[in-house]
Amino acid sequence: MDTMTGNGSVLFTNVRILDATGEHPYSGDVLVERNRIRSITRGSSRFASTSSYGGSATVIDGMGATLMPGMIDAHMHLSWNNAPGIEPIQLMEPEEHMLVTMEMAKLVIDAGFTAGRGAAAAKPRLDVVAKRFINEGRFPGPRYLAAGPEITTVGGLGDSAPSHIPHEGLNLGIVVSGPEEVRRVVRTLIKYGVDSIKLNLSGEEITGMGAEETPMSEEEVAMAVKEARCRNKVVSAHARSAGSIKQCIRHGVRNIYHASFCDEEALDMLEAARDRHFVAPGIAWLINTARYASEWGIKPGSRITELYERELAMCIETMKKMHRRGIRICIGGDYGFAWTPQGTNAKDIQTFVEMLGFTPMQAIQAATKFGGEIMDMGGELGLIKEGYLADLVLVDGDPLADVRILQDKTRLLAIMKDGKFHKAPRLNESRRRLSA
Repeated sequence: MDTMTGNGSVLFTNVRILDATGEHPYSGDVLVERNRIRSITRGSSRFASTSSYGGSATVIDGMGATLMPGMIDAHMHLSWNNAPGIEPIQLMEPEEHMLVTMEMAKLVIDAGFTAGRGAAAAKPRLDVVAKRFINEGRFPGPRYLAAGPEITTVGGLGDSAPSHIPHEGLNLGIVVSGPEEVRRVVRTLIKYGVDSIKLNLSGEEITGMGAEETPMSEEEVAMAVKEARCRNKVVSAHARSAGSIKQCIRHGVRNIYHASFCDEEALDMLEAARDRHFVAPGIAWLINTARYASEWGIKPGSRITELYERELAMCIETMKKMHRRGIRICIGGDYGFAWTPQGTNAKDIQTFVEMLGFTPMQAIQAATKFGGEIMDMGGELGLIKEGYLADLVLVDGDPLADVRILQDKTRLLAIMKDGKFHKAPRLNESRRRLSA
C-alpha cells in the first residue's frame, strides 16, 4: 500500500471534479489534509503554489483526469471467495477462509471500491476480523461494516445440511425456529462485534426454495429488529418475495436486498417510507446466473436459468418503478461467486444505465452518494465536498460519457482511502512533488 501524502496533504490540481451531488463536473483543485477534503477551488490553478494552502503538499497534476468519490458497494460479501457454488464457501477451513477474505478485500479496493456494507459473512467472525485488520492498516481493503452469517429458518435459505446429517457446520446460515432462538442468535452476533444483522426472509431458486416464498414469521422478524435496535444495529434482509418486502417495511428492516417481486402494495408502502429504507437489487447475480454460468454447470435453457431469467425481467421492471418513485437504490451485485467475481463490482453501474434507465450521473450516485448513506456516513462519505472524508478515485477519462471505463483498472490512475493512497499516481515531470 502506498501512503505518499506529503506531510499529510495532497493537492489534486488540473482535475475535472465529479462531486456526485448531481452537479455537472467542473475543473478545479481539491486539497486533502490528513484524511479529509479541506478545500475545493473552481478553475484550474495549474500547479498552484502550495504556500497559498498554508504549507507543503504533494501536488498531483491530474492533466484533465476526472476526480470522483471512491465507489461503494452496498451488498458486499468479502468472505465469498469467488467459488463455483456455496459448498466450497461453507466447507473451507476457518484459517484458510480468513486469509481468502483478506484477498477478496484487496481485489475490491484495487477496483476503486473504497467502502462496502457487509451483507452476510460465511462464518461468524470473518467480517468482524476483516474489518478490524483493515482499520488497523494491517491489510488493504475498503472501509467495511461487518455482518454476521445469515439468520434463517429451518428449511429456509441457508439451511443447506441434508436432512439425514443435521449439522450446523454444513449450513451457510444460522438456523433458528421461534422468537427466542432469534433473540439468542442476534445477541450472540452482536457480542461478536457485527455492525448489522441479516435475515433471510425469502427463498433463492438455486437452492431449491422458491424466490417468492416467505418462510420467516412476523414474530421472528419483530424479535430480530427489537434486539438489534437495543444495541443500535442495522437489520438487513434477503427479500425477493413481495411478502418479505412488506415484512421489511412493517418491522423497519432498513436494508432490503433484491426486492425483485415487489408488488404494487409493497411499492406503495416502500415509497411512503422511502427515507427509511435502501434497496440493493443484486442484479449482477441474476444476469450472470441466468446467462454466463454455463462453465460451472448452470446451462442457459435449463429450468434454473429460466427461473432466473423470469426474476431478472421482474427485477428490471421493479427497479424502474422504484427509481421513478424516488426510492434509494444502491449498487451491489452479490459479487463473490465464480461467475460474479469480486473486483468486477463496477459492472453494476453499467447495468443501471443500460437496463434500469438510470442516467450515468444517477448510476454513479447509486455507487457513491447513496453508498455513503447506507454506510451510515451520509454527512461525510460518498461526495466530494469540503469536510468530507478523502475517499477518492482519479479516472483517466469521463465516466459520464462512458461508465464502462470504471471497470478498467488501468483507467483508475489513483485510489485514495482516508487521505492515503492505496494506488498512488505515477509521478513524472508534470506530476511531481512540490513544496512551499
